[in-house]
Amino acid sequence: MIEGQFLAFLVAITLLTIAPGADTVMMTRNSIRGGFKDGFVTSVGICSGLFIHAAISAAGVSLILLSSAYLFSVIKLLGAGYLIWMGLQSLLSALKGDGEARKLNVGDKRFSFKRSLREGFLSNVLNPKTAVFYMAFLPQFIDPAGNAFLQAQGLALVHILIAMIWQCLIAAMVDRAKVFLSSPKVSRWFDGLIGTLLIGFGLTLAFDRD
Repeated sequence: MIEGQFLAFLVAITLLTIAPGADTVMMTRNSIRGGFKDGFVTSVGICSGLFIHAAISAAGVSLILLSSAYLFSVIKLLGAGYLIWMGLQSLLSALKGDGEARKLNVGDKRFSFKRSLREGFLSNVLNPKTAVFYMAFLPQFIDPAGNAFLQAQGLALVHILIAMIWQCLIAAMVDRAKVFLSSPKVSRWFDGLIGTLLIGFGLTLAFDRD
């Protein structure tokens, strides 16, 4: 890849990364819950999902997925269902308020490496739009004269690095605002907002005809 092409890729992938989406909402949700550590591990999970998408895309497996309407629909519905389920949990947390039911969820606020990693990974890997993105976007920046697989993996690593930097910035900003966000009223408002956004992304994914 020539220098001009790489610069174009860098600009495009950065703009696409910082555009709000399900991953951003998941990062914000978990950073509010457990601070920077929770957000960082969630980012590792999200970027692990990106790596899987990039690997199967570079190997051509995504072509099989995209050519099978049934497989594509199954994965899309799984991803939509997961986002909606996470959103409902946040809405339920907001509705419970500060009473006894809210106190029962105190344990959920504690940091769990496995939980954060799982939530980040599943929110990304179960989103077939990521596979579509890699299949449609990466080939534009691959030199057919070179090793397509290695080039695709290299571009994906750049994407993952940018994504992790951006997501860690989100986690750090949310963590710095934790005094404000720890207010019961604000916490309930954020739970409701995050839950609504996650459900919205899930429904959009489920009913998307593309």
